[in-house]
Amino acid sequence: MTKTLSCLAAVGLAAASFGAQAQFAKPEDAVKYRQSAFALMGAHMTRINNQLKSGSPDMAAIQSSAALVETLSKLPFEAFVPGSDMVANTKAKPEIWKDTARVKELTEKMIAEVAKLSATARGGDAKAIQTQVGAVGQSCKACHDDYRAK
Repeated sequence: MTKTLSCLAAVGLAAASFGAQAQFAKPEDAVKYRQSAFALMGAHMTRINNQLKSGSPDMAAIQSSAALVETLSKLPFEAFVPGSDMVANTKAKPEIWKDTARVKELTEKMIAEVAKLSATARGGDAKAIQTQVGAVGQSCKACHDDYRAK
């Protein structure tokens, strides 16, 4: 499973190195890309939470997931390209394209909190990790509250 996740992360990083406009042939591709990145982030945050709730957390699993979330956290925002707001299956509200300064601020905050999570996970203190998981969740919620349709 670790090899698969590593491959996914490598593919994501390779994809991120191309220009956003060239990367997406259609707006629908951009939406799928960002939804996939967010879904992977959510899956790994769930994995971290599940480990923290277990009787004996697997720190290697937590550290691996935290590192992947850190990498993945930088990917979805390249896919908020012109035209992707018009795709039917997006949960992004129209305001996300209007409030660009605020969205950028919230994005940077989330990326910073995720980086702190990865660093905290490397320390191996389950209680500190749990606290930082909460901070990451709050940073995600801040954007979802204003810019994600329910």
